[in-house]
Amino acid sequence: MSLVAEERVSAHNGRMIRVPKTPLRFLVTFCLAGMALPGLIQARTWTQASTGKQIEAEFVKIEGDKALLKVGNRTAQVPIADLSAEDQAYIKSLAAGGEGASGGADWPRWRGPEGNDISPDKGVAGSWPSDGPKKLWVYDKAGIGYSSFIVVGGKLFTLGARDGDVVMICLDTNSGEEVWSTKISEDDGSGYSAGWGTGPRSTPTYSDGKLYGLGPKGTLACVNAADGKKEWDKNLVSDFGGKWGGWGYAESPLVDGDQVVVCPGGKDNGIVALDKNTGATKWKASEVQPGPAEYASLVPVEINGTRQYIRLFQTQLVSVAAEDGKLLWSSDWPGKTAVIPTPIVDGNEIYISSGYGVGCKLVKVGADNTVSDVWVNSVMKNHHGGVVKVGDHLYGFSDGAGLICQDWKSGEMVWNEKGRFTTKGAVHVVDGKLVCLNESDGTVTLAEASPDGFKQLGQFQLEPQSKTRESHKGQIWAHPVVIGGKLYLRDQEFIACYDVKG
Repeated sequence: MSLVAEERVSAHNGRMIRVPKTPLRFLVTFCLAGMALPGLIQARTWTQASTGKQIEAEFVKIEGDKALLKVGNRTAQVPIADLSAEDQAYIKSLAAGGEGASGGADWPRWRGPEGNDISPDKGVAGSWPSDGPKKLWVYDKAGIGYSSFIVVGGKLFTLGARDGDVVMICLDTNSGEEVWSTKISEDDGSGYSAGWGTGPRSTPTYSDGKLYGLGPKGTLACVNAADGKKEWDKNLVSDFGGKWGGWGYAESPLVDGDQVVVCPGGKDNGIVALDKNTGATKWKASEVQPGPAEYASLVPVEINGTRQYIRLFQTQLVSVAAEDGKLLWSSDWPGKTAVIPTPIVDGNEIYISSGYGVGCKLVKVGADNTVSDVWVNSVMKNHHGGVVKVGDHLYGFSDGAGLICQDWKSGEMVWNEKGRFTTKGAVHVVDGKLVCLNESDGTVTLAEASPDGFKQLGQFQLEPQSKTRESHKGQIWAHPVVIGGKLYLRDQEFIACYDVKG
């Protein structure tokens, strides 16, 4: 799709974005509607489900079964049903957010519909009782592993290892009962665990009625979300010469338009794109030769008018063109041992962090794809619990410092809280609040997401906890998710669901 682009200021946050002059050419049902726009406009890339073609536009509001989008100085009505599942989930989440913490919102991929690990829920409980929120159900057959959750249409999907098999699992979010489970690969647990426990480390991805899951030894499978039937699979090692790191493959597959994108690693095909319906290879990023695949996930963005995928490997941050995998730019990174957290992108700036004493930095991409460091420091040494950006501040656990708030623009620490239950773990954001999961004992802390300081709003301990970890060094590493007024937590075979509606 050929588009002419121009730079202007986005109305919703004042930062520069590139927006095409032409409307969504591929959606012939667009009807121009010259009308007054509300103050809140949200820019994103939209995808046509039938063709995979994409455009950058601003969401204005929902009108019946259509979404009102703004392209340049014109607005258009687009049938919601013509958009991709991710776009439909995003629109549904906005509707749910406007009505309170309803059960209609979806969380279709790792770090949510917008990839920022911020729940669209609004009106959730502002504090928790002394014994924590009400537990709704516990499912005890999730198997071994650290896979987190996606939630679509009242169903929860995750991965686990049972009796030597990696399985995709579907649960009913209201009852916690298993709807179906499907084997996607075998897993003998050898060659990757390094004493930290076996099983899948990846979170599945949902798109247009299909699920995509990656096993720890490289099997990528496409499964029908309705009945669990496996439609195709590939192996990143045998099919693409890939090389996993010491703890196996851990990234969550990226589905963008009509392609699913993953990182085999190795010396030949650092990143590959496959047809999401058939598994056929669309392109290989042969210029990217990162060595082991490492553990971060891909981030889709548009910078300088080009759709691209950003990935952090151990020694470099890279970006490739979404169309053909051509290397666009790269930035050196002194990663050690394991590089895990997903990069955060805001406009033409990218934030990365990793543990083992390395630290963090903010990178800026210039108009000609030249890359420069805005700042580099060791304030945030995030091992694997992730970092979330709220406004102009970052929140996450830093090795040695506990839970911290960091300024995006300067990189300076704003505050830190290193208490007994805020030592190290994962962070998730909902309705202006932090949900902090302490990895060592499963304590969950609710706190304000504010640069003014740490303010605790509730705390409880995840129960039950798995005894399988007694045989290895792994801890509670599955990231928490709040969606549809429910908090989901996992420790190996146990998935627990809590009511956090206001």
